Amino acid sequence: MDIFLFITQLLVVLGCIVMGTRSSGVGLGLWGGTGVAILVFVFGLAPGAPPVDALLIVLSVVLASSMMQAAGGIDWMVSIAAKVIAKNPKQITLIAPLTAFLFSVGAGTSNILYPLLPVIYDLSYRNGIRPSRPLSLSVVATGVALACSPVSAAMAAMIALTDTAPWNFELMDIIKVTLPAAIVGIFLASLFVRRLGKDIADDPEIQAKIASGKLVAPGATATEVKAEVTVTKEGRWAAIIFLLGVLAIVVFGLFSGLRPLGAGDDPQPIGMTPIIEIIMFVAGTLIMLVAKPKVADIPTMTVFRAGMVSAIALFGLAWLTNTFLGEHSKLVADGIGGLVDTAPWIFALGVFLVCVLTTSQSTATNSIVPIGLAAGIPLGLMSGMWAGAFAGIYLLPTNGSQIAAANFDESGSTKLGTKLVDHSFFLPTLILAVATIAVGSLFGVLWGG
Repeated sequence: MDIFLFITQLLVVLGCIVMGTRSSGVGLGLWGGTGVAILVFVFGLAPGAPPVDALLIVLSVVLASSMMQAAGGIDWMVSIAAKVIAKNPKQITLIAPLTAFLFSVGAGTSNILYPLLPVIYDLSYRNGIRPSRPLSLSVVATGVALACSPVSAAMAAMIALTDTAPWNFELMDIIKVTLPAAIVGIFLASLFVRRLGKDIADDPEIQAKIASGKLVAPGATATEVKAEVTVTKEGRWAAIIFLLGVLAIVVFGLFSGLRPLGAGDDPQPIGMTPIIEIIMFVAGTLIMLVAKPKVADIPTMTVFRAGMVSAIALFGLAWLTNTFLGEHSKLVADGIGGLVDTAPWIFALGVFLVCVLTTSQSTATNSIVPIGLAAGIPLGLMSGMWAGAFAGIYLLPTNGSQIAAANFDESGSTKLGTKLVDHSFFLPTLILAVATIAVGSLFGVLWGG
Protein backbone atom coordinates (compact mmCIF):
# COMPACT_ATOMS: atom_id res chain seq x y z
CA MET A 1 0.00 0.00 0.00
CA ASP A 2 2.87 2.39 0.78
CA ILE A 3 4.34 1.84 -2.66
CA PHE A 4 0.93 2.34 -4.25
CA LEU A 5 0.45 5.65 -2.44
CA PHE A 6 3.98 6.72 -3.34
CA ILE A 7 3.43 6.03 -7.03
CA THR A 8 0.00 7.70 -7.01
CA GLN A 9 1.34 10.82 -5.32
CA LEU A 10 4.36 10.86 -7.63
CA LEU A 11 2.00 10.80 -10.59
CA VAL A 12 0.19 13.80 -9.10
CA VAL A 13 3.50 15.67 -8.84
CA LEU A 14 4.56 14.76 -12.37
CA GLY A 15 1.10 15.50 -13.74
CA CYS A 16 1.11 18.98 -12.21
CA ILE A 17 4.58 19.66 -13.61
CA VAL A 18 3.45 18.53 -17.08
CA MET A 19 0.29 20.66 -16.92
CA GLY A 20 2.32 23.60 -15.69
CA THR A 21 4.74 23.14 -18.58
CA ARG A 22 1.86 23.23 -21.03
CA SER A 23 0.53 26.40 -19.43
CA SER A 24 4.04 27.93 -19.10
CA GLY A 25 4.81 31.15 -17.26
CA VAL A 26 2.87 31.68 -14.06
CA GLY A 27 0.92 28.52 -14.91
CA LEU A 28 3.86 26.52 -13.55
CA GLY A 29 3.38 28.12 -10.14
CA LEU A 30 -0.39 27.73 -10.19
CA TRP A 31 -0.21 24.04 -11.02
CA GLY A 32 2.43 23.57 -8.36
CA GLY A 33 0.13 25.09 -5.76
CA THR A 34 -2.75 22.96 -7.01
CA GLY A 35 -0.59 19.88 -6.59
CA VAL A 36 0.05 20.88 -2.99
CA ALA A 37 -3.71 21.14 -2.48
CA ILE A 38 -4.24 17.63 -3.85
CA LEU A 39 -1.50 16.13 -1.69
CA VAL A 40 -2.77 17.89 1.44
CA PHE A 41 -6.56 17.58 1.09
CA VAL A 42 -6.82 14.27 -0.79
CA PHE A 43 -3.86 12.30 0.57
CA GLY A 44 -3.53 13.97 3.96
CA LEU A 45 0.14 14.98 3.62
CA ALA A 46 1.53 17.80 5.73
CA PRO A 47 2.29 20.91 3.63
CA GLY A 48 5.99 21.26 2.92
CA ALA A 49 7.95 24.41 3.68
CA PRO A 50 7.50 27.11 1.01
CA PRO A 51 10.85 28.18 -0.53
CA VAL A 52 10.96 31.48 1.35
CA ASP A 53 14.74 31.98 1.23
CA ALA A 54 14.94 31.35 -2.50
CA LEU A 55 11.99 33.64 -3.17
CA LEU A 56 13.51 36.49 -1.17
CA ILE A 57 16.82 36.15 -3.03
CA VAL A 58 15.02 36.20 -6.37
CA LEU A 59 12.96 39.26 -5.42
CA SER A 60 15.97 41.25 -4.19
CA VAL A 61 18.07 40.37 -7.25
CA VAL A 62 15.22 41.10 -9.67
CA LEU A 63 14.66 44.48 -8.04
CA ALA A 64 18.32 45.50 -8.29
CA SER A 65 18.78 44.20 -11.84
CA SER A 66 15.54 45.90 -12.95
CA MET A 67 16.82 49.18 -11.53
CA MET A 68 20.00 48.65 -13.54
CA GLN A 69 18.04 47.93 -16.72
CA ALA A 70 15.81 50.98 -16.26
CA ALA A 71 18.91 53.15 -15.89
CA GLY A 72 20.45 51.74 -19.08
CA GLY A 73 22.96 49.47 -17.38
CA ILE A 74 22.24 46.39 -19.50
CA ASP A 75 22.64 48.49 -22.66
CA TRP A 76 26.06 49.62 -21.45
CA MET A 77 27.09 46.02 -20.72
CA VAL A 78 25.94 44.99 -24.20
CA SER A 79 28.07 47.71 -25.79
CA ILE A 80 31.15 46.46 -23.95
CA ALA A 81 30.43 42.85 -24.93
CA ALA A 82 30.03 43.88 -28.59
CA LYS A 83 33.47 45.51 -28.55
CA VAL A 84 35.06 42.38 -27.06
CA ILE A 85 33.56 40.20 -29.79
CA ALA A 86 34.56 42.62 -32.55
CA LYS A 87 38.23 42.48 -31.52
CA ASN A 88 38.48 38.76 -32.28
CA PRO A 89 36.33 38.14 -35.40
CA LYS A 90 38.29 35.13 -36.68
CA GLN A 91 37.78 33.29 -33.36
CA ILE A 92 34.16 34.33 -33.04
CA THR A 93 32.89 30.74 -32.60
CA LEU A 94 34.73 30.72 -29.25
CA ILE A 95 34.87 34.41 -28.31
CA ALA A 96 31.17 35.17 -28.86
CA PRO A 97 29.87 32.27 -26.69
CA LEU A 98 32.41 33.05 -23.94
CA THR A 99 31.48 36.74 -23.99
CA ALA A 100 27.76 35.99 -23.92
CA PHE A 101 28.40 33.53 -21.09
CA LEU A 102 30.47 35.89 -18.92
CA PHE A 103 28.10 38.83 -19.31
CA SER A 104 25.12 36.58 -18.51
CA VAL A 105 26.98 35.44 -15.38
CA GLY A 106 27.49 39.05 -14.32
CA ALA A 107 23.94 40.18 -15.11
CA GLY A 108 22.23 37.03 -13.83
CA THR A 109 20.08 36.84 -16.96
CA SER A 110 20.43 35.60 -20.53
CA ASN A 111 18.44 38.60 -21.82
CA ILE A 112 21.71 40.40 -22.43
CA LEU A 113 22.21 38.20 -25.50
CA TYR A 114 19.40 39.66 -27.64
CA PRO A 115 21.13 42.92 -28.72
CA LEU A 116 24.35 40.98 -29.35
CA LEU A 117 22.79 38.61 -31.90
CA PRO A 118 23.00 40.99 -34.92
CA VAL A 119 26.60 41.81 -33.97
CA ILE A 120 27.54 38.12 -33.85
CA TYR A 121 25.81 37.49 -37.17
CA ASP A 122 27.42 40.42 -38.98
CA LEU A 123 30.96 39.80 -37.73
CA SER A 124 30.85 36.07 -38.45
CA TYR A 125 29.35 36.41 -41.92
CA ARG A 126 31.60 39.32 -42.86
CA ASN A 127 34.63 37.17 -41.97
CA GLY A 128 33.41 34.18 -43.96
CA ILE A 129 32.33 32.11 -40.93
CA ARG A 130 29.02 30.27 -41.04
CA PRO A 131 26.83 32.40 -38.70
CA SER A 132 24.94 29.44 -37.25
CA ARG A 133 28.09 28.28 -35.47
CA PRO A 134 28.72 31.25 -33.13
CA LEU A 135 25.03 32.12 -32.93
CA SER A 136 23.91 28.66 -31.80
CA LEU A 137 26.66 28.16 -29.23
CA SER A 138 26.25 31.71 -27.87
CA VAL A 139 22.58 31.02 -27.23
CA VAL A 140 23.24 27.68 -25.51
CA ALA A 141 26.15 29.10 -23.46
CA THR A 142 23.82 31.57 -21.74
CA GLY A 143 21.89 28.58 -20.37
CA VAL A 144 24.80 27.16 -18.38
CA ALA A 145 25.78 30.70 -17.34
CA LEU A 146 22.94 30.81 -14.84
CA ALA A 147 24.54 27.95 -12.89
CA CYS A 148 27.59 30.19 -12.39
CA SER A 149 25.93 33.52 -11.59
CA PRO A 150 25.67 34.63 -7.95
CA VAL A 151 22.51 36.57 -8.86
CA SER A 152 20.46 34.17 -11.00
CA ALA A 153 17.13 32.69 -9.91
CA ALA A 154 18.53 29.18 -10.38
CA MET A 155 21.48 29.92 -8.09
CA ALA A 156 19.09 31.38 -5.53
CA ALA A 157 17.17 28.11 -5.53
CA MET A 158 20.36 26.05 -5.27
CA ILE A 159 21.71 28.11 -2.36
CA ALA A 160 18.41 27.90 -0.49
CA LEU A 161 18.44 24.11 -0.85
CA THR A 162 22.08 23.47 0.11
CA ASP A 163 23.10 26.33 2.43
CA THR A 164 21.47 24.67 5.43
CA ALA A 165 22.25 21.81 7.80
CA PRO A 166 23.31 19.10 7.26
CA TRP A 167 24.89 20.18 3.94
CA ASN A 168 26.09 23.75 4.65
CA PHE A 169 27.18 24.14 1.03
CA GLU A 170 27.69 27.82 0.25
CA LEU A 171 27.77 29.96 -2.88
CA MET A 172 31.48 29.66 -3.54
CA ASP A 173 31.39 25.89 -3.01
CA ILE A 174 29.05 25.78 -6.00
CA ILE A 175 30.72 28.40 -8.22
CA LYS A 176 34.23 27.00 -7.83
CA VAL A 177 32.91 23.88 -9.59
CA THR A 178 30.36 25.30 -12.04
CA LEU A 179 32.31 28.30 -13.39
CA PRO A 180 35.48 26.52 -14.56
CA ALA A 181 33.44 23.54 -15.74
CA ALA A 182 31.24 25.76 -17.92
CA ILE A 183 34.21 27.65 -19.39
CA VAL A 184 36.04 24.42 -20.28
CA GLY A 185 32.77 22.99 -21.60
CA ILE A 186 32.25 26.00 -23.90
CA PHE A 187 35.82 25.72 -25.18
CA LEU A 188 35.44 22.01 -25.93
CA ALA A 189 32.02 22.55 -27.52
CA SER A 190 33.42 25.30 -29.77
CA LEU A 191 35.92 22.81 -31.23
CA PHE A 192 33.00 20.67 -32.43
CA VAL A 193 30.55 23.45 -33.29
CA ARG A 194 33.01 25.23 -35.59
CA ARG A 195 32.78 22.18 -37.85
CA LEU A 196 28.97 21.94 -37.90
CA GLY A 197 27.24 22.78 -41.16
CA LYS A 198 28.75 23.61 -44.52
CA ASP A 199 31.15 26.50 -44.94
CA ILE A 200 29.63 29.56 -46.61
CA ALA A 201 31.48 28.85 -49.86
CA ASP A 202 30.08 25.30 -49.97
CA ASP A 203 26.49 26.06 -48.92
CA PRO A 204 24.25 26.12 -52.03
CA GLU A 205 21.44 28.00 -50.24
CA ILE A 206 23.72 30.85 -49.16
CA GLN A 207 25.46 30.96 -52.54
CA ALA A 208 22.09 31.14 -54.29
CA LYS A 209 21.13 34.16 -52.16
CA ILE A 210 24.42 35.83 -53.01
CA ALA A 211 23.98 35.11 -56.74
CA SER A 212 20.44 36.53 -56.70
CA GLY A 213 21.54 39.70 -54.93
CA LYS A 214 19.49 38.97 -51.81
CA LEU A 215 22.67 38.67 -49.79
CA VAL A 216 25.96 40.56 -50.03
CA ALA A 217 29.04 38.34 -50.35
CA PRO A 218 31.17 37.92 -47.20
CA GLY A 219 33.76 40.66 -46.84
CA ALA A 220 31.74 43.08 -48.96
CA THR A 221 29.87 44.64 -46.03
CA ALA A 222 31.84 47.75 -45.21
CA THR A 223 29.67 49.31 -42.55
CA GLU A 224 30.21 48.35 -38.93
CA VAL A 225 27.14 46.88 -37.28
CA LYS A 226 26.78 47.81 -33.62
CA ALA A 227 24.49 46.53 -30.94
CA GLU A 228 21.20 48.40 -31.12
CA VAL A 229 21.46 50.03 -27.72
CA THR A 230 21.74 53.52 -26.31
CA VAL A 231 24.78 54.02 -24.10
CA THR A 232 24.57 56.67 -21.38
CA LYS A 233 26.66 57.82 -18.45
CA GLU A 234 23.84 56.81 -16.11
CA GLY A 235 23.74 53.35 -17.63
CA ARG A 236 27.47 52.95 -17.14
CA TRP A 237 27.23 53.88 -13.46
CA ALA A 238 24.21 51.61 -12.95
CA ALA A 239 26.06 48.64 -14.44
CA ILE A 240 29.22 49.37 -12.45
CA ILE A 241 27.27 49.57 -9.18
CA PHE A 242 25.43 46.33 -9.93
CA LEU A 243 28.62 44.50 -10.89
CA LEU A 244 30.34 45.79 -7.75
CA GLY A 245 27.43 44.28 -5.84
CA VAL A 246 28.04 40.96 -7.58
CA LEU A 247 31.73 41.23 -6.73
CA ALA A 248 30.88 41.96 -3.08
CA ILE A 249 28.74 38.81 -2.96
CA VAL A 250 31.64 36.78 -4.32
CA VAL A 251 34.07 38.29 -1.78
CA PHE A 252 31.75 37.58 1.14
CA GLY A 253 31.30 34.06 -0.21
CA LEU A 254 35.05 33.51 -0.41
CA PHE A 255 35.91 35.03 2.97
CA SER A 256 33.30 34.09 5.55
CA GLY A 257 35.26 35.97 8.23
CA LEU A 258 34.14 39.25 6.64
CA ARG A 259 30.48 38.51 7.36
CA PRO A 260 28.75 39.74 10.53
CA LEU A 261 28.36 37.19 13.28
CA GLY A 262 25.01 35.74 14.28
CA ALA A 263 23.60 35.54 17.78
CA GLY A 264 24.14 32.86 20.43
CA ASP A 265 26.85 31.61 22.75
CA ASP A 266 29.05 30.52 19.83
CA PRO A 267 28.22 33.04 17.09
CA GLN A 268 29.06 32.03 13.53
CA PRO A 269 29.19 34.16 10.37
CA ILE A 270 25.70 34.61 8.94
CA GLY A 271 24.81 32.62 5.84
CA MET A 272 25.01 33.86 2.28
CA THR A 273 21.24 34.05 1.81
CA PRO A 274 20.76 37.28 3.83
CA ILE A 275 24.10 38.62 2.53
CA ILE A 276 22.90 38.38 -1.08
CA GLU A 277 19.58 39.99 -0.21
CA ILE A 278 21.20 42.87 1.71
CA ILE A 279 23.77 43.63 -0.99
CA MET A 280 21.19 43.60 -3.75
CA PHE A 281 18.96 46.03 -1.86
CA VAL A 282 21.91 48.34 -1.25
CA ALA A 283 22.96 48.10 -4.92
CA GLY A 284 19.44 48.92 -6.05
CA THR A 285 19.29 51.92 -3.71
CA LEU A 286 22.66 53.23 -4.94
CA ILE A 287 21.55 52.85 -8.57
CA MET A 288 18.39 54.79 -7.73
CA LEU A 289 20.41 57.61 -6.13
CA VAL A 290 23.26 57.79 -8.64
CA ALA A 291 21.73 56.83 -12.00
CA LYS A 292 18.24 58.12 -11.20
CA PRO A 293 16.10 55.70 -13.23
CA LYS A 294 12.35 56.23 -13.31
CA VAL A 295 11.20 54.07 -10.41
CA ALA A 296 7.69 53.95 -11.85
CA ASP A 297 9.09 52.15 -14.91
CA ILE A 298 10.56 49.25 -12.92
CA PRO A 299 7.50 46.94 -13.23
CA THR A 300 7.61 47.38 -17.02
CA MET A 301 11.21 46.14 -17.36
CA THR A 302 11.67 42.79 -19.10
CA VAL A 303 13.98 41.63 -16.30
CA PHE A 304 11.32 42.46 -13.71
CA ARG A 305 8.55 40.64 -15.58
CA ALA A 306 10.68 37.57 -16.23
CA GLY A 307 11.85 37.57 -12.61
CA MET A 308 8.33 37.73 -11.22
CA VAL A 309 7.26 34.84 -13.43
CA SER A 310 10.27 32.84 -12.21
CA ALA A 311 9.40 33.64 -8.59
CA ILE A 312 5.81 32.44 -8.99
CA ALA A 313 6.91 29.24 -10.75
CA LEU A 314 9.55 28.70 -8.07
CA PHE A 315 7.01 29.17 -5.28
CA GLY A 316 4.49 26.64 -6.57
CA LEU A 317 6.82 23.93 -7.83
CA ALA A 318 9.27 24.05 -4.93
CA TRP A 319 6.38 23.90 -2.48
CA LEU A 320 4.99 20.89 -4.36
CA THR A 321 8.26 18.94 -4.34
CA ASN A 322 8.93 19.85 -0.69
CA THR A 323 5.51 18.53 0.29
CA PHE A 324 6.04 15.26 -1.60
CA LEU A 325 9.63 14.68 -0.44
CA GLY A 326 8.80 15.60 3.14
CA GLU A 327 6.54 12.55 3.24
CA HIS A 328 8.73 10.18 1.27
CA SER A 329 12.33 11.29 1.89
CA LYS A 330 13.38 7.92 3.35
CA LEU A 331 11.84 5.95 0.50
CA VAL A 332 13.49 8.24 -2.04
CA ALA A 333 16.84 8.00 -0.26
CA ASP A 334 16.70 4.20 -0.06
CA GLY A 335 15.26 3.55 -3.51
CA ILE A 336 16.67 6.23 -5.75
CA GLY A 337 19.84 6.55 -3.68
CA GLY A 338 21.04 3.10 -4.67
CA LEU A 339 20.20 3.77 -8.29
CA VAL A 340 22.09 7.07 -8.28
CA ASP A 341 25.07 5.49 -6.52
CA THR A 342 25.28 3.00 -9.37
CA ALA A 343 24.69 5.58 -12.12
CA PRO A 344 25.08 9.20 -10.91
CA TRP A 345 24.41 10.48 -14.42
CA ILE A 346 20.71 9.75 -13.79
CA PHE A 347 20.62 12.94 -11.70
CA ALA A 348 22.07 14.96 -14.59
CA LEU A 349 19.56 13.38 -16.96
CA GLY A 350 16.71 14.36 -14.61
CA VAL A 351 17.78 18.01 -14.48
CA PHE A 352 18.33 18.03 -18.25
CA LEU A 353 14.88 16.62 -19.02
CA VAL A 354 13.08 19.03 -16.69
CA CYS A 355 14.99 21.89 -18.37
CA VAL A 356 13.82 20.58 -21.74
CA LEU A 357 10.19 20.35 -20.62
CA THR A 358 9.96 23.61 -18.64
CA THR A 359 12.73 25.76 -20.22
CA SER A 360 13.39 26.91 -16.66
CA GLN A 361 16.62 26.22 -14.80
CA SER A 362 15.13 27.28 -11.47
CA THR A 363 12.22 24.87 -11.95
CA ALA A 364 14.64 22.04 -12.73
CA THR A 365 16.66 22.94 -9.64
CA ASN A 366 13.68 22.86 -7.31
CA SER A 367 12.28 19.70 -8.87
CA ILE A 368 15.38 17.49 -9.06
CA VAL A 369 18.02 18.80 -6.63
CA PRO A 370 15.95 17.83 -3.53
CA ILE A 371 15.80 14.28 -4.91
CA GLY A 372 19.58 14.32 -5.37
CA LEU A 373 20.06 15.57 -1.83
CA ALA A 374 17.77 12.88 -0.45
CA ALA A 375 19.67 10.28 -2.47
CA GLY A 376 22.96 11.40 -0.94
CA ILE A 377 24.82 12.55 -4.06
CA PRO A 378 28.03 14.38 -3.08
CA LEU A 379 27.36 18.10 -3.46
CA GLY A 380 30.47 18.80 -5.53
CA LEU A 381 29.53 16.12 -8.05
CA MET A 382 25.94 17.34 -8.02
CA SER A 383 26.99 20.93 -8.75
CA GLY A 384 29.06 19.90 -11.76
CA MET A 385 26.28 17.83 -13.31
CA TRP A 386 23.68 20.48 -12.43
CA ALA A 387 25.53 23.16 -14.41
CA GLY A 388 25.91 21.15 -17.60
CA ALA A 389 22.32 19.95 -17.59
CA PHE A 390 21.12 23.57 -17.81
CA ALA A 391 21.91 23.53 -21.53
CA GLY A 392 18.78 21.39 -21.89
CA ILE A 393 16.49 24.41 -22.11
CA TYR A 394 17.64 24.79 -25.73
CA LEU A 395 17.16 21.19 -26.87
CA LEU A 396 13.84 22.16 -28.47
CA PRO A 397 13.56 25.28 -30.66
CA THR A 398 11.03 27.03 -28.45
CA ASN A 399 13.04 29.75 -26.69
CA GLY A 400 12.88 33.40 -27.60
CA SER A 401 16.63 33.72 -28.05
CA GLN A 402 16.66 30.78 -30.49
CA ILE A 403 13.91 32.36 -32.57
CA ALA A 404 15.68 35.73 -32.47
CA ALA A 405 19.00 34.18 -33.54
CA ALA A 406 17.34 32.53 -36.55
CA ASN A 407 15.61 35.78 -37.50
CA PHE A 408 18.81 37.85 -37.30
CA ASP A 409 20.71 35.35 -39.47
CA GLU A 410 20.01 36.78 -42.93
CA SER A 411 22.06 34.02 -44.54
CA GLY A 412 19.53 31.45 -43.34
CA SER A 413 22.21 29.19 -41.87
CA THR A 414 20.57 29.23 -38.41
CA LYS A 415 17.45 27.11 -38.68
CA LEU A 416 14.59 26.30 -36.31
CA GLY A 417 13.78 23.10 -38.21
CA THR A 418 10.49 21.30 -38.63
CA LYS A 419 11.05 18.02 -36.75
CA LEU A 420 12.16 19.26 -33.29
CA VAL A 421 15.62 17.70 -33.69
CA ASP A 422 16.73 19.21 -37.02
CA HIS A 423 17.37 22.75 -35.78
CA SER A 424 20.72 24.51 -35.43
CA PHE A 425 20.75 24.39 -31.62
CA PHE A 426 20.17 20.65 -31.15
CA LEU A 427 23.74 19.38 -31.49
CA PRO A 428 25.36 22.39 -29.73
CA THR A 429 23.00 21.78 -26.80
CA LEU A 430 23.94 18.11 -26.51
CA ILE A 431 27.65 18.77 -27.03
CA LEU A 432 27.83 21.55 -24.43
CA ALA A 433 25.72 19.58 -21.94
CA VAL A 434 27.86 16.42 -22.22
CA ALA A 435 31.14 18.36 -22.13
CA THR A 436 30.18 20.47 -19.11
CA ILE A 437 28.65 17.57 -17.20
CA ALA A 438 31.79 15.47 -17.76
CA VAL A 439 34.20 18.25 -16.80
CA GLY A 440 31.97 19.42 -13.94
CA SER A 441 31.74 15.92 -12.52
CA LEU A 442 35.53 15.66 -12.56
CA PHE A 443 35.99 19.06 -10.90
CA GLY A 444 33.25 18.26 -8.41
CA VAL A 445 34.95 15.04 -7.35
CA LEU A 446 38.39 16.67 -7.15
CA TRP A 447 37.60 19.77 -5.13
CA GLY A 448 33.85 20.21 -4.85
CA GLY A 449 33.34 18.55 -1.47
